[in-house]
Amino acid sequence: MHILIVEDEQEMAGLLTRGLEEESCQVSVARDGRAALELSALEAFDVILLDVMLPRMDGLEVAKRLRGRDEETPVLMLTARDALGDIVKGLDAGADDYLTKPFSFVELLARMRALVRRQQFRRKNVLEVSDLVLDLTSHRSFRAGEEIYLSVTEFRLVELLARNAGRIVARHEILANVWGPGREVSENTLDAFVRLLRKKVDHGAEPRLIRTHRGFGYSLGPLTRV
Repeated sequence: MHILIVEDEQEMAGLLTRGLEEESCQVSVARDGRAALELSALEAFDVILLDVMLPRMDGLEVAKRLRGRDEETPVLMLTARDALGDIVKGLDAGADDYLTKPFSFVELLARMRALVRRQQFRRKNVLEVSDLVLDLTSHRSFRAGEEIYLSVTEFRLVELLARNAGRIVARHEILANVWGPGREVSENTLDAFVRLLRKKVDHGAEPRLIRTHRGFGYSLGPLTRV
């Protein structure tokens, strides 16, 4: 795992670094909030260990800004404040979990592993093509961060195209997978649904993602060259 420690206390940062490196983690350290934002923009981390009391910008503001730029890296907030109100503030700011000092290193590792597992599960249930994001768990869809409201059939259609992004999906394959084999659905119905879907997914957006291949079918995103 690649971990970002955001901690201004040198002793605590050193203890965490040594302990995590002994667990075969790759560790980076930021001493203040602004440095944390800069590092997280340059490198990909599996978990961010974020202290609340930081110079230049506190941990609550760091968490808010991370989420504000759609940064999805799990954040485990570390603080000496254990009041319920402080915990709620941290979670509302965008933290995924909260651990109060002093804490057991074993518990820290367990919470980090849980966050990574959760993130991996979430990624397995999300399809992304360019700036189009499909959440397969909640059946919600987004384009450039804005939610797109799709019907059940429209979602099935764009999900099929997203699962096959970069290749042409034949018309008969779409009909069989979206409406089910044996259903008497005309190709005109398919074309009508694609027009509706294109209005929602591609209207006013660049690049246009849904492509028509006359006589063959449809594709989503640029075609993969063989």
